[in-house]
Amino acid sequence: MGLFERLKDGLAKTRKGFVEKVESIFTREKIDEDTIEELEEILITSDVGIHATQEIVNFLRERVKKGGIGDSASVKESLKKEMISILGSSSPIVLFGEKPFVILTVGVNGVGKTTTIGKLASRFTSQGHSVLLAASDTFRAAAIEQLEIWAKRAGAGIVKHQSGSDPAAVAYDAIESAKHKKTDIVIIDTAGRLHTKSPLMEELKKVRRVVEKATSHAPQEVLLVVDATTGQNALRQAQMFNEAIGVTGVALTKLDGTAKGGIVFAIKKELGIPVRLIGVGEGIDDLRDFDPEEFVEALFD
Repeated sequence: MGLFERLKDGLAKTRKGFVEKVESIFTREKIDEDTIEELEEILITSDVGIHATQEIVNFLRERVKKGGIGDSASVKESLKKEMISILGSSSPIVLFGEKPFVILTVGVNGVGKTTTIGKLASRFTSQGHSVLLAASDTFRAAAIEQLEIWAKRAGAGIVKHQSGSDPAAVAYDAIESAKHKKTDIVIIDTAGRLHTKSPLMEELKKVRRVVEKATSHAPQEVLLVVDATTGQNALRQAQMFNEAIGVTGVALTKLDGTAKGGIVFAIKKELGIPVRLIGVGEGIDDLRDFDPEEFVEALFD
């Protein structure tokens, strides 16, 4: 199966729960205000978000008024173009600046953060980069063990302390080691934490401050991992983490497990944070750079 086919396959639930409903209302002979209101309801319940929904609906309403939309095929094309416009251009993780390039990875429990880190490490090492993982999730011994397995699988190094150690100290030691060995990339794992728990968020701020002290240009990327199946809660998480430590990009996991892939639009429109990566399956290659045009084409294909 090709990459595009795998993307289509991974988005099957969203296509069925969201896009097929949209397409069904545009098979009618007449596109009127009732049709547009029905579209609005579908978009809202698919977690596209208030602002993105309003932009799509207003765009189509204007096109209908001007007579720019006739048959269902033209509606579909107009809708696709507007969705791509909302998502903007592709914004993958791009390495820049002095080495090491530091990715601070954050998120709540159970979103697939450590797995995302492992898959990213595999990608970077396969591209010829040297990678060091920092096991700053020191609350769970299992988290350190899981990261060790991924490091071995990816051919990456790892810096770890005993369970219960200071997470910021692990991050600092990893960056110092990377500077000494001239390692290209450091990816820091952090403990999953509820975005509503203030003490845990304060600790995350401390990790960031220590990273900045270790090397003034880092972290170049603060990657928030969110679970697409949580819908609007993923948007709330993104808001809280962004306010606390400044998120630069989102990795959206488990898109293959939800009918509410519309959350991609809400994150981009309401927060202005680019979705850098999406997960559409269990395989290493199923964590892929988010390409808005490819994403929308796969939804409607």
